[in-house]
Amino acid sequence: MVAMVSLSRRAWPLLALGLSVLAGVANAASPVISGSPSGTATVQKLYSFTPTASDADGNTLTFSVANAPWWTSFSGSSGRLQGTPTGYGTYSGIVISVSDGTSTRSLPAFTIEVIANKRPVISGTPVTTATISKKYSFQPKATDVNGDTLYFSITNKPSWATFDSSTGLLTGTPTSAGTASNIVISVSDGKSNASLPAFSVTVAAAATNHAPTISGSPATTATVNQAYSFKPTASDADGNALSFSISNKPTWATFSTTTGSLTGTPTAAGTFSTIAISVSDGKVSASLASFSITVKTANRAPTISGTPVTSINSSSAYSFKPSATDPDGDALTFSIANKPQWASFNGATGQISGTPAAADVGSYANIVVAVSDGKTSASLPAFAIAVNQNSLGTATLSWTPPTENTDGTTLTNLAGYRIVYGTSAGALNQILEVTNPSVSTYVVEDLSPATYYFAVRAYTTSGAESANSNTGTKVVK
Repeated sequence: MVAMVSLSRRAWPLLALGLSVLAGVANAASPVISGSPSGTATVQKLYSFTPTASDADGNTLTFSVANAPWWTSFSGSSGRLQGTPTGYGTYSGIVISVSDGTSTRSLPAFTIEVIANKRPVISGTPVTTATISKKYSFQPKATDVNGDTLYFSITNKPSWATFDSSTGLLTGTPTSAGTASNIVISVSDGKSNASLPAFSVTVAAAATNHAPTISGSPATTATVNQAYSFKPTASDADGNALSFSISNKPTWATFSTTTGSLTGTPTAAGTFSTIAISVSDGKVSASLASFSITVKTANRAPTISGTPVTSINSSSAYSFKPSATDPDGDALTFSIANKPQWASFNGATGQISGTPAAADVGSYANIVVAVSDGKTSASLPAFAIAVNQNSLGTATLSWTPPTENTDGTTLTNLAGYRIVYGTSAGALNQILEVTNPSVSTYVVEDLSPATYYFAVRAYTTSGAESANSNTGTKVVK
């Protein structure tokens, strides 16, 4: 028989009692919740909002709601607030919260206003004519202020057409003439509808096609490293879509089949020939006359040289003509700035010429002669022309007075002499009278620089006059 020994708690040795105390782990972080619920709902349209929530400790989250509208349901596991209102109203102070079992966080209180559904709007003007074998297309525009998904429908759709219920697009290619009447296109937001006015589409036989036209004058020269561009003008009497093509396109250029534009920047000199640009309406084509583009190197400036005379006496002829060349062989034209008023200028040669008078004595400064190839120009350094006062000269004449007449009789009635002179032996048109018959010398004064020719004639008191004496000359410098 085994003896049973019972121990009372009071008899336990205190040192034999082991005690373990487990410390609780503190909640590291509160949960977070976010989201922006819509403040409006629509009668008979589902309303739904689900917040986003998380917990850094990975604790299980539960949701709650305060002041939820009566027509909604709420999920404690996801926080989703959802429902379909059946009448108007405003529901305020709605608060959605999340808890990790230790702490709670909430979204800001919000309000839901239930508004009425508004009818969608549809607009557009359908084309009411079509052509056999030519595509027809019409698409209305539709909007819904409630943001509802829209669906389109059609009644009395033409047999040759198709209809897209998601976009409202009516399209097709008729194969025979006729009229499709009372066509109605409608749009619905699932609650109410809106329709375009009924319309008809009359299909006519295809008209005779007209060829497109194309025009334009492309530049036939281009310059290395400078942009080239040409765009023709084209049209089609039938309104057909046009497309462009090109043959013998330069390697440095690009071409648009939509616009016919030929553009590019050549990088080397050369000639690109028999370029042809055409346009087509899909049935027939038209072309510009073929052309060439000659690419030249960049223009080089002309050069001009020469040393103009900068001093001249009055009454003396002045002339200066510069030398000019152009490395590209371009035609040259000349110009002048500050031309003296007594001078003329030749724009083709650059020559400046003229004879200043005594009244023109003075200095004419900052005269500039320039040459241009039509693109760039070059100029001589500015210069001045000084017109100086002439140093007038003299000529001393002497002669032997006559003693007899031409018939050999003694000359008894000598009255004086006439001195004739000029700058040409054949034009002695200047006359001086010497009224003293005893004078046999005379000084002619105020002679400008030139070569002069002189002769003397004797005359009597009765007016008889001798022939000219022999001719003498004098150079006045």
